[in-house]
Amino acid sequence: MSLKLFFAPGACSFVPHAMLELAGVAFEPVSVKLHKGEQRSAEYLAMNPRGQVPVLVDDGEVITQIVTILLHLDAKLPDAGILPASGMARTRALETLTWMNNTVHPTFTHVFMPQKFTDDEAAQNAIRGFAVARYRELLGEIEALAAQAAPWMTGEKPGALDAYALTLLRWGGYAGIDPTDFPKTWDLAQRFAALPAVARAVEREKLQLNVYKA
Repeated sequence: MSLKLFFAPGACSFVPHAMLELAGVAFEPVSVKLHKGEQRSAEYLAMNPRGQVPVLVDDGEVITQIVTILLHLDAKLPDAGILPASGMARTRALETLTWMNNTVHPTFTHVFMPQKFTDDEAAQNAIRGFAVARYRELLGEIEALAAQAAPWMTGEKPGALDAYALTLLRWGGYAGIDPTDFPKTWDLAQRFAALPAVARAVEREKLQLNVYKA
């Protein structure tokens, strides 16, 4: 088995990065520096024409899109606890994972990169301001989910939802949202980041959990 993960420090690619470390399998981590435009290099675009992270290469097969990557790894590494194995627990976990990916994540994109949606500067400011308020509401929904963690969001094993919750809460700091305003999620994120396997991914990405500045 040959696995290579292309990730960008602090991006959503932290989720499969943490999962691979938790699974304890050999993989090659490759850092893609978005601020240097490495995702737009000819070599990278030849692999992923969308110029996005994460990208997983499994025995030469290129796999993109975070939900697809997680489902692929979950099928390949069934004992890793990435998602619950079956039943309603799996259904609910997938429900939350896809919501994080298709609702919470894009809302942050409106905060961080409003230029993707309009080239009008005044409109960009309006989009950003509206999205910050909405993002805070969505973090409140994650807080309610984190309050039910026992001890992790999908039960006894840490998994993909915990890694995504950490990522989304951390991003809130860039939106001017204090992560400690969400104590259950903040506690979950700290506990997750402190797991020895996850700590390797955190160190490799040089992540600071709380980037909020008052």
